[in-house]
Amino acid sequence: MTDLKTKVVLNVPVQALSMTETLGFIKSRIDDNQFTQHVVVNAGKIVAMQHDEALRQSVLEADMINADGMSVVWASRFLGKALPARVAGIDLMLELVKMAHEHGYKCYFLGARQEVVEKVVDTFSKEYSSSIIAGYRNGYFKEEEEQIAKDISSSGADMLFVAMSSPKKEIFVNKYKQLMNVPFVMGVGGSFDVVAGVTKRAPLWMQNVGLEWFYRFIQEPRRMWKRYLVGNSKFLWLVLKARLK
Repeated sequence: MTDLKTKVVLNVPVQALSMTETLGFIKSRIDDNQFTQHVVVNAGKIVAMQHDEALRQSVLEADMINADGMSVVWASRFLGKALPARVAGIDLMLELVKMAHEHGYKCYFLGARQEVVEKVVDTFSKEYSSSIIAGYRNGYFKEEEEQIAKDISSSGADMLFVAMSSPKKEIFVNKYKQLMNVPFVMGVGGSFDVVAGVTKRAPLWMQNVGLEWFYRFIQEPRRMWKRYLVGNSKFLWLVLKARLK
């Protein structure tokens, strides 16, 4: 089993693992039927954790935390607790779906609009096989939470991908993780929209220089300006305060 190396960045224990090491650890946990709740953190989520106690608790109680954004990687280096690389949530999800095909695992997809999650399932079924699909459900629900968790449990899924906004997805997973009884659970944010072609991902060069957030911003400026411009400024302030301490 891969050693779960950890660096504490802005009071968040982040795994200091490469993508390959992360995949190896997750596979070993699934094969051993050990529950693993996985989350990724970026600048915005770390900022939100400063005032959202439910989000903070659900993140810190996760079994595995990866750095989704380059901003977190750069902050770790600036603070003398260097992470080896980012492990972007969407990249990890795509690799895990591929792993499911190669090793006979089943995936459940929860979240996004109905037409989006259907497109995701159709895309992966065509790329690999429908045999990897344990089930799927859109992310618009309230009273049905417990029944959805029971449906996921009865689906026989080995992996659950939850594409809902924070902190809704973290709180849902933390609340129902025992009832769902899935070996690996991961929040994937807006990844379903990317797979379904609803939104475009930044070019690789923008990802590598930490400008993926800006590419998202110019696609949806009215919705994203506060999250990125205000959130990123607050994140920089948190990093500077930590360095001064």
